[in-house]
Amino acid sequence: MIAKYEGCLLGLAIGDALGAPVEFLTLDGIKMLYGKNGVTDFHDWNGFPIGSYTDDTQMALATAQGCLNAYERWENRGICNVTFQIYKCYLEWLEFQSNPKEVRGPGNTCIKALQSGKMGTLENRINDRKGCGGVMRTAPIGLTFPPDKAFQQGAECAAITHGHPSGYLSAGFLSEMISLIIDGKTLDESIDLSIKQLIKYEGYEETLDKVKQACELANTKKSVINSIQEIGGGWVGEEALAISIYCSLKFSDNWEKGVLASVNHSGDSDSTGAITGAILGALIGIKGIPEKLVRDVENCYWIKKLAIEMFNKFRN
Repeated sequence: MIAKYEGCLLGLAIGDALGAPVEFLTLDGIKMLYGKNGVTDFHDWNGFPIGSYTDDTQMALATAQGCLNAYERWENRGICNVTFQIYKCYLEWLEFQSNPKEVRGPGNTCIKALQSGKMGTLENRINDRKGCGGVMRTAPIGLTFPPDKAFQQGAECAAITHGHPSGYLSAGFLSEMISLIIDGKTLDESIDLSIKQLIKYEGYEETLDKVKQACELANTKKSVINSIQEIGGGWVGEEALAISIYCSLKFSDNWEKGVLASVNHSGDSDSTGAITGAILGALIGIKGIPEKLVRDVENCYWIKKLAIEMFNKFRN
């Protein structure tokens, strides 16, 4: 099981880093720069070295650290407000945004929400935004919580900055999926069981429609490119989740093919790459990810250490 933890966190970072140079580019633009197959390896972007990841991974790692901090407080004091501990880690991330070396294309919604001095919740929503900035950072919730609890916590985590149901329910869905996969469920089973959790919440319709669309497209002979285009660009939560589910279903036994499909499209390539990388990484494990990509991604050893620590605390 530890291989799934490593696969999830490193898969997320690698998928993010693969998609980082081509975010905002059209597919034609990607092919013009990187050849007919598009991105197949790491490239530098915005002056950052090859293998560097974006704010997606920064915030996902902050989520992971918040979970660990909450566990430590529970061990020492019997207190375990996970959402608040994650929020504190996000505020620490916000402080680092004053350092140019740490600014990796953060989303305006996340920045403005955290700068407001208020922590959004499901009951007291901070805005009506549904960008993918919530879902792209919540895979670590699935590594922390068991099925049936991961959905609620993932939604609460995303609601810190994103107040639209499609912004936080897509995050809850991903968290539940990851937890189920870690528990040994198949990808299809994980999707079906996560749908059962999703429909318990108000405002679930957009997310459900996109998840169903992804599943239906994965069972057709339509091209991958056209299928992803039909789902959308991935800029909003339900689309990013759906593209990642589609790519994971289409290439459930091949991490590399699934993640490369998820970044080579006209849309939010780093976010869809991060989410797909996390799903397939949890499903297949670290050994299914090319060794070169694992070795060359930013902070690979620290991320692996974090994954092992999470495994030891939450599932061992």
